[in-house]
Amino acid sequence: MPGSAESRYQALGKSEMSQNGSCLRRVAACALVLLAFGGAARAEMADSGRVRAVPGARGEVLLSLAPVVREIAPSVVNVYGARVEQRAAHPFMDDPFFQQFFGEGGFGVPRERVQRSAGSGVVVDPAGLVITNHHVIAGMTEVKVSLSDRREFPAKIVLSDERSDLAVLKLEGEGPFPAARLGDSEAVEVGDFVIALGNPFGVGQTVTQGIVSALARTQTGISDFQSFIQTDAAINPGNSGGPLVDLDGEVVGINTAIFTRSGGSHGIGFAVPSATVRLVLESARSGGGVVRRPWLGARLQAVSQDIAHGLGLLRPLGALVASVDEDGPARAAGLQPGDVITSVAGRQVDDIDGFGYHFSSRPLEGQVSLSVLRGGETLTLPLRLTPAPERPAREPVTAGDRPPSPFVGATVVNLSPAVAEELAITHADSGVVILDPGASARYGFRTGDILLSVNDRKIVSTRDFDAAWRIAPRVWRIVLNRQGRVLRTDLAG
Repeated sequence: MPGSAESRYQALGKSEMSQNGSCLRRVAACALVLLAFGGAARAEMADSGRVRAVPGARGEVLLSLAPVVREIAPSVVNVYGARVEQRAAHPFMDDPFFQQFFGEGGFGVPRERVQRSAGSGVVVDPAGLVITNHHVIAGMTEVKVSLSDRREFPAKIVLSDERSDLAVLKLEGEGPFPAARLGDSEAVEVGDFVIALGNPFGVGQTVTQGIVSALARTQTGISDFQSFIQTDAAINPGNSGGPLVDLDGEVVGINTAIFTRSGGSHGIGFAVPSATVRLVLESARSGGGVVRRPWLGARLQAVSQDIAHGLGLLRPLGALVASVDEDGPARAAGLQPGDVITSVAGRQVDDIDGFGYHFSSRPLEGQVSLSVLRGGETLTLPLRLTPAPERPAREPVTAGDRPPSPFVGATVVNLSPAVAEELAITHADSGVVILDPGASARYGFRTGDILLSVNDRKIVSTRDFDAAWRIAPRVWRIVLNRQGRVLRTDLAG
């Protein structure tokens, strides 16, 4: 996003319909188009089989979206998170003399502070599975969910995925619960009417309506992985995690963020597509703690203008294969360095981010067809959809606090394709990576840092690290790789 504006995460808080009712709703939403275009009615049959038509009579303009709202509203929920934080004690807080004047709380300041968050969500399974945003519940130790009928239930965090900014909750109560149906975000087109539901500003469940403004928005500064649906349906603080719904009453996205200068809606909102929601939901149902995404087994780079000209392209398009792993799906499919991937399952790939969206959001198992340019020819290659392997094994090691070291509390693991996928690492194939910096974060260490050497000792495996942190030198000489940049630092022992 441009630096003059900021993307703020905002808390945005189905039953089967008859065919006639569904058509009426589509016509009702298109009524606004009549005001702009007037004239004779026009219709077209989209690739998805959906008829898109401009209303041709005044009666069609007076139709309402209320039936869609009535269907989806019971499944839209409010999500509340809480975390108790310990405040630093005042040096005189436990002194009996000062307690005579200020009480045991110490100068009227409580030792504990409760941090809270609020957002929206949507029930997607009658058993009580709820989709919301990761940033709504991140770091929270207690989560509660309030239904539209004002019933409230505690909820367990089943899975929380920072990369997609999605989380799955499980209501701890007896069902069945009113659940929405997930739609097909791949069938959504620019100009389609959509509805956003949630609890903006905490005023209660609210509905706004607009159109899909753009698809596959990747340069948003919101996520390292995601591609978003952009909409002009008003999204405000409190709507994060709420559903973006099409006129069939199906969830095609989860409202996640807005582009704003004032903190309010300026008609530019972003939603995580339902294809990604489905992938996260299936990972949660399988009992995994992380989202399992397909593994390509190849490194990609942007197609430059020069490369595009060399391939006879009018503009840079697609994703260039820079290298292929020896043992991975890409090599098995026949991909070669120098190939340019132009589509995934028939969906055009404009750049690396576009490939990531169309490929990474696909369900595991089976295969997907890739279109590639090679030597002036277009080839179609079938690629198996398999998860990244845990080779080598993680073998985690956590540094203790004795002897003192800058790595205290840090947990490291061996880098494998699975770990690289989990942490979005694309700049290294092997080594030892910090999975959780723990207390070492105060020295500047971060998740995803790859340790290259400690005190001139090369770190190849977690066993090397386990030996290195136990030594107490006068000066710690540390070299690491952070997002492709080699950093060196000296820390006092």
